[in-house]
Amino acid sequence: LSSSSAASDVYKRQALQARQDHDWQCILSLSLDLRDPRLRALCDLFLQKFGELFRRTAAARRNHHARRGGLVEHVAQMQRVADSLCALYPEWNRDLLLAGVLFHDCGKLWENSYPKEGFQQTHSLRGELLGHIPLGIEVVNALWRELMQSETSASWRDLEPASEEVRLHLLHLIASHHGQYEFGSPTLPRSPEACLLYTSDAADEEDS
Repeated sequence: LSSSSAASDVYKRQALQARQDHDWQCILSLSLDLRDPRLRALCDLFLQKFGELFRRTAAARRNHHARRGGLVEHVAQMQRVADSLCALYPEWNRDLLLAGVLFHDCGKLWENSYPKEGFQQTHSLRGELLGHIPLGIEVVNALWRELMQSETSASWRDLEPASEEVRLHLLHLIASHHGQYEFGSPTLPRSPEACLLYTSDAADEEDS
């Protein structure tokens, strides 16, 4: 019985790893398949800098996707939902929504990550004192500044909407994704993309 149970556990771990590997490839594909060069570059820079940490971060400490790699599962599923719905509602900003899904919980890299070796989540002082929403805004602003100081940004000056507007809308998706003030959102969803992100985020939290 114990041998059978151990074999079952190994199979489950292998199946989970395979699913997370597939989800990671989904994130890479959707996050880098954006027409807006600013958002595509932002996603690329984030994934290059923090991809390894991302892959070992949980989406939560309990309740949903509370395991190593859980954030990958959560983000991939939300991106698939967003991509499918944007095909039905082309007036929605697909690029903004997919980038918003990628970044909405990025502050959790400092709240719910696992060490390279080990089985317990590590909690940083930044994560404990600030929380993942302010941290996510901080991360996006830092990466955005880095991109805007690059030579590539010169080719973005005449793009519409303006870069500052794109940045603000992306920050809004992060800030409003809990949907209600009592759930920790500093603001409420005020765009179709923000409403969809909040709804799909809440729906995917049904996982246990």
